[in-house]
Amino acid sequence: MSQALRLAERGLYTTQPNPRVGCVMAHGEQVVGQGWHERAGQPHAEVFALREAAERARGATAYVTLEPCAHHGRTPPCADALIAAGVARVVIAAEDPFPQVAGRGIEKLRAAGITVETGLLRDAAREINIGFFSRIERKRPWVRVKLAMSLDGRTALANGESKWITGEAARADVQRWRARSSAILTGSGTVLADNPQLTVRFADEAFTPPLRVVLDRRLRTPAGSHVLDGHVPTLVLHATDATVTDHRFDLVERKPVAEKDGALDLHAVLALLAERGCSELHVEAGPTLCGALFAAGLADELLLYIAPLMLGDSARPLMHLPSLGDMADRWLLRTIDQRQVGQDWRLQLRPG
Repeated sequence: MSQALRLAERGLYTTQPNPRVGCVMAHGEQVVGQGWHERAGQPHAEVFALREAAERARGATAYVTLEPCAHHGRTPPCADALIAAGVARVVIAAEDPFPQVAGRGIEKLRAAGITVETGLLRDAAREINIGFFSRIERKRPWVRVKLAMSLDGRTALANGESKWITGEAARADVQRWRARSSAILTGSGTVLADNPQLTVRFADEAFTPPLRVVLDRRLRTPAGSHVLDGHVPTLVLHATDATVTDHRFDLVERKPVAEKDGALDLHAVLALLAERGCSELHVEAGPTLCGALFAAGLADELLLYIAPLMLGDSARPLMHLPSLGDMADRWLLRTIDQRQVGQDWRLQLRPG
């Protein structure tokens, strides 16, 4: 199963909106076939493993990181393929919560006389598809907020200049987190201040370009902004009464979203993105939007890069959060991972 999980990771950048899945076929300790889901619309992991195993699949055990599908989508049901190949046993790491599967794959395999076991390395299997499980079970994407700061907790100078707080290695590392995401979210304030491209820039991996999402309540994004260039699919979300009279937004999609307390309703934003198949949402925004996500309990993870430098008291803070009157109300984070990236440090943190 560990090998199946390593195989699943090979689809980290390419399977959107499908989950990343790996499969290993074995007789005892002898591996006879293996594969992974490479891209949405193409065969699933079990099919590639069965092709490699050929006749040796008969009587074998299939180790698969996610419950085999039991429905016709863009590809035939994997449960049927396993049954037809004569597999004797299927070991599944995690059950699939997708409504058209959700136990049906397991039921179909058992009805065919195949021994089915579940739960082996379940937590690791869910982690690799943490956004997929969030989208299906919670009806919203997994929200990962990326921020870079100095040792004194600042993200930009008072005049807004922020290039570059972190070094080249850290900036390259961010590209991989972008690439694994379904969408990259920012606010109009960041677009006005920095004119970001919000694209993935590395050449050594195949990837599905993430959707660019801009929260622009009053449609302030100016003509000539990178996010309006049409090079990458872009969605601009705005208030229902916002209007534009020129052609700035002709190359991108616009959609109205409900408001709450004078801003776009973040719950509505996440629900809309989930409906569009967005599993992992990568946020690169300013202190207002990042703080709003945390204050609303919608930030699932903080990817924090810390540079060994100081920016001073007048520089801009990490995020804007409500004032606290009691230490018992503080936001607690637990460290999932910490490592040095070039001269900087990267912390992966989650609430709790």
